[in-house]
Parts: sequence; C-alpha cells; structure tokens
Amino acid sequence: MPITDEIKKTLSDPTPLYALAGAGDLAYEKLCEVPGRVEALAADRKGAQERATARLQEAQSLLTGAQAKVTETVTALPTDLKVLQERAQGFALQQVARAVELAVKAKETYDELAERGKVVVDRARPGASDEADRPELTTEPVEAEPAAQSDAESAPKKSAKAGRDAVDAAE
Repeated sequence: MPITDEIKKTLSDPTPLYALAGAGDLAYEKLCEVPGRVEALAADRKGAQERATARLQEAQSLLTGAQAKVTETVTALPTDLKVLQERAQGFALQQVARAVELAVKAKETYDELAERGKVVVDRARPGASDEADRPELTTEPVEAEPAAQSDAESAPKKSAKAGRDAVDAAE
C-alpha cells in the first residue's frame, strides 16, 4: 500500500494549492497595475509624439532653409557661368587683336630691316661708289665671280651685324 499512502499524502499536502493561489494573486496584482501603466504609456506617448512633432518641424525648417540655399546657388550658377563665359570671350578677342597687332609690328620691323640690309649689301658690293647708277635689287639670283664671292660671303656677316645694330639703336 505504499502507493496509496503516497496518494493520500499528495492529496492531503496543501503546498500545490498554495502555489496555485499565490500565482493567481500575483497575476491579479500585476493586472491591477496595468491601467496605471497604460495611462503612463499614453501620457508618455503624447509627450513623445509632441517631441517627435517638434523635431519634425525643426527638420522641415532646416530642410526648407537648405532647399532655399541650394535653389539660390543653382539659380546664381548659370549667371556666374554666363559672366565667366563672356569674360573669357572678351579676353580671347583682346588676345587675338594683340596678336594681330604684334604680327603687323613684326612685319613692319622685318621690312625696315630688309631695307637697311639692302643698303648695307649695296654699299659692300665692289664698284658701288655711284649709288645713282645702281639698279634696284631683283629677286633673280646674281652670279658672282670667284673673287667677288669672298666679298659676297662676308656681306651676310656685315648685314647681320648691321641688323643687330639697328635693333639695338631702335630700342
């Protein structure tokens, strides 16, 4: 009968019933706290919602300010680009005009030096004592005699020196 004794002891022991009653009491206590917590959460939710709304408005104002600044910058950008483009075109035209002007001056200087060189070469030729009897220089090559060739070879050196002297004198 040992099993019967065990069953009697288990049925007569109130500990499991006390545990069940304690669990029910704890559940009741926690359920009584629920309305207070719900109210606290609702109040906290309203505060959190207000804080979130305030932050959202702040973010929207920052975004609006940033959008305005971006719009202003983007709007000003084409104007700045147009101004820069116009300045660049003006500068390019000025440089073209300056290059043409320098080319004209270079041509004039070249022509002056050529005239001067012509005079120097004419003076260096043998028998060039009478300038009125000399014919004008032509573009056809002149054949020189062997003795006159040494003088012709020295003429370019004299002409180059005369050209350098003319440039030095002009400066």
